[in-house]
Amino acid sequence: MNPVRNENLKNTNLHPEISNGVNIKVQNLRFAYKAQAEILKNLSFQIPASTFLSIAGPNGAGKTTLLNLLSGLLKPASGSIEIDSKPISSYSVRRLAKKVAVVRQEFVPVFEFSAAQVVSMARTPYLGALAFETNADKEAIAEALEMTDTARFADRPLGHLSGGERQRIFIARALAQQTPILLLDEPTNFLDMKHQVGIYDLLKKMQIEKQKTIVSVTHDINLAAQYSDMVLLLSADSSYSFGPTREILTTERIERVFDVQTFSAQIGQTKFFFPLGKFTKSQSSPPGF
Repeated sequence: MNPVRNENLKNTNLHPEISNGVNIKVQNLRFAYKAQAEILKNLSFQIPASTFLSIAGPNGAGKTTLLNLLSGLLKPASGSIEIDSKPISSYSVRRLAKKVAVVRQEFVPVFEFSAAQVVSMARTPYLGALAFETNADKEAIAEALEMTDTARFADRPLGHLSGGERQRIFIARALAQQTPILLLDEPTNFLDMKHQVGIYDLLKKMQIEKQKTIVSVTHDINLAAQYSDMVLLLSADSSYSFGPTREILTTERIERVFDVQTFSAQIGQTKFFFPLGKFTKSQSSPPGF
């Protein structure tokens, strides 16, 4: 399958080994903030159900903007976004919240909610007129805490948790929302290496065991290479490439998009990429370098 490069999509499934239909379809999408140049131009792609997609690219390429468009927070200047074959604009806030859950960049809350209280907020779209939790709500919350290994600190204030623990709570909240689509904005930002792979292991587990469609914005090309089925690589000039991970993440393309010399190495079936700076160590480097 050839990767898409600023071309309109004509086939309905760009990932033949996944045949569960299409969760998200974007067609000729354009967006610009007021009095600024367009960030996204004629962007078209579609995500098969139960796919792990990484959105990568340099700063300012529109990654978070695109995530906000996919979640309904922003409206496109033109073009269309469909969720399960229906225009995103046709969804009410409550109906969309039953389709799409969002994990935004990690933050420390002002209010001292417990971890369990934060997770329970995910059930708001399902609450009835009296706003009482049902047994189904309680089961969804308990399952989300168990799957993210956060039940052990569920009663602790969120602000007292580490960055990795908080991020798992935010993912637990998204899981308790019980949506088929999970959008994440740099979920491993500010986390150490152990917690980075821990978060991505968890997301991959959700994709496999719960058939979630995962869309994750990331700056880490190597995490995208390890975990993603497909990659959308945005460039600063509004061009883009979209397709299977192995076809999109090549040394030549990464060097062109990020404007940096890159070394690549194969480990197993995954290719890893390393940026090379001016002071990269070599046999001729002076002492201390």
